[in-house]
Parts: sequence; structure tokens; C-alpha cells
Amino acid sequence: MTSDLIPTLGGEYYCDPAVFTAEQEHIFEQMWFCAVRSGELADPGTFRRVQVGRESVLVVRGHDGELRAFLNICRHRGAMICTESEGQVRRNLRCPYHAWTYGLDGKLIAAPNLGSLQDDSGAPIDRVAYGLIPVALREWLGYAWVCLADDPPSFETEVMGAATARLGDPAAIDHYDMAELAVGKRVVYDVAANWKLIVENFMECYHCATIHPELVEVLPEFAGGFAAQYYVGHGAEFGDRIDGFTVDGRAGFDPLPGLAPEQDRKYYAITIRPTVFVNLVPDHVIFHRMYPMAHDRTIVECDWLYAPDVIESGGVLDHSVELFHRVNEQDFAACERTQPAMSSRAYRKGGVLVPAEHHIAEFHEWTRKKIGESC
Repeated sequence: MTSDLIPTLGGEYYCDPAVFTAEQEHIFEQMWFCAVRSGELADPGTFRRVQVGRESVLVVRGHDGELRAFLNICRHRGAMICTESEGQVRRNLRCPYHAWTYGLDGKLIAAPNLGSLQDDSGAPIDRVAYGLIPVALREWLGYAWVCLADDPPSFETEVMGAATARLGDPAAIDHYDMAELAVGKRVVYDVAANWKLIVENFMECYHCATIHPELVEVLPEFAGGFAAQYYVGHGAEFGDRIDGFTVDGRAGFDPLPGLAPEQDRKYYAITIRPTVFVNLVPDHVIFHRMYPMAHDRTIVECDWLYAPDVIESGGVLDHSVELFHRVNEQDFAACERTQPAMSSRAYRKGGVLVPAEHHIAEFHEWTRKKIGESC
């Protein structure tokens, strides 16, 4: 007979810097990591610097229109090429230390006295070999995903497959046409909690009735706690008197044009490991990206995506954005209340999962497996 209470990870998994270092090496630096909204780097020379595990990664739009990613490190003496978080260069990427200069394709194109330099065979310096170190990049759902692994895992399996499996129908997410949506609002949250606490919180609704009064008003099935987890994956129905996914239940905007009838008046949630949450509702999409910065600090960027005509018409987004902004603040506050206890001897052996949370145990096992050889 299976116990109703099963153990969680021990507290050290959330407060030990050595565990976090192992996660950086074996999870964030080996898996596909969602880096940036592609459309925000629309013009040649636009770039964004992103922290992926222990590495600084530069995502830049080339003169040929292609989006590329590189380690943000000069090949000469290791200085950081771009120290700004984002910006635009006119033609090239230039190291501010010794002026080694790279094309937007990563090739070394200039350096002081470069023409007189030779390799150990006496040949001119190979400008490709001494170019910036490339990072694998794929675009999907309107975002650029990067992978630092020498041999990246299958994007179709690890990212696309993970998302579509959660919805059941492989084509279901395509109906939202996320690549064509526009960012109506972005909020950046600096959360004083371990990234796994945020993932675990998103995966269960046992807490919803306690801390999310506005959400359970719109999605009354979530008030059930134990039963709600089923509906996260299969579509939680709006309440009978709810007209839209808004903070007060009023009507939102017209449904996204590609939606199937069965997707109307429903909320779907997807976790794409390690650091992405996707929330699908009829008239917009809420897209979370996590950037784990330390064992007790996580930056979360949350985008609210709408049909372009909603943004262009100047539609008021406040009542639409406010619902999940409150959910975010409530969730992150709960995670921040939990983080200090992870170093307590009361949590040395961890806590327990009740039946509504048993599926989190698979995430715990996945984490152990990923870092098991180093912890």
C-alpha cells in the first residue's frame, strides 16, 4: 500500500551552493535554455546578454537576418565583449580591452597588428578558428533557445515534445501562434528563492485556494486542490459567470484567431524544463522564463503576449495583466517564505508531498538523476 505522504528532496538541495553549481553544470549548461524574445532583436546588430549557468551568452542578429548565439568572451585575453544587458552595435562586436573585433557571424575580422600575426606553423591567423565560440540556437514560439552542450539534446524531443505532450494534441500549442503575438507587458521579478521551489510551486495547485483568491474565482476547479492538478494539463474551465481571464472576471479581448473551439474558455499550463512556464488562455499567453542566479536567487521574466492588433489599438491591458501579476507575486512570496527554512535542521531530511503533489516526486527524481554523479 502506497503512503499518502512521500518524501521531498532534502533541504540541502535548495541551500547548498555546491548543489547549485552541479545544477549549473549538468542542467542549465546541458539543456535547451530559453534566452530571449526573437522579435526584440529584429535589426542587425541588436543583441542581448543572457546568463546561462556559469556562462555569459550573447544573442545577436546578423546582417544576414539570422539570429546567432556566442559565448560573450573575447578569444584574446578573455574579456567580456558586451557588458550591457542589451543594445545595438553598428557593424561589429568590439572587445573594449584590446580592440579585437568580430563580425556579427562571430568571425575575427580585426585586431591591432593582426596582419603580422602567425600561428605556430607560420601561417596567418585563422580568423574563423579564433572567432567567437558559437552556441547552438533554435527558435520556437517566438523565442530563441540556446544550448551550451557540445552535443545538444534533441530540441524536438526535449522542448517541443515536452510542451505538446502536456497538452495531449501535438498541434494544440500551434493554434495560439505565439511567434506572431506581441509583448503587451513584461514584468521582471527578483525572487529570493531557489529555482526548484518556483518550479514545484507552479506544478501543483494544492496551495491555490489558500493564496490565490482571484485565480480560483476565475477557475473554480482550482479551489479543489486535490483535483485541480488534472485540469492544469487538460484545460481548466472558466467559472459560469466569468467572461474572461481577468482580475475581476470581466471580458478580455477577442479569442486568438487560430484557437480551436475546445480551447475557448479554458486555461492550460505547461512546464518546459528546466526554466520555462507557458500559460495559455483564449485571448493571450503568459510566458515565464527563469534565470537561476544563485542557490537562493532567481530572476523571472514574465511576458504577457497578445494579438498585434490588440496592442496597436491601444487596448487597456491592466485588468488582463493584473490577474497573473497577482498570482506571480503571491507565488513568489510563498517561495521566499520557504527558502529560509531550507537550511533549518527541521528540513534536513526534507518534507512530504500529499497526494495532490505526488507528481512533484518525478521532478525530484529527475533532478537527482541529472546531478547525481556530482553530488
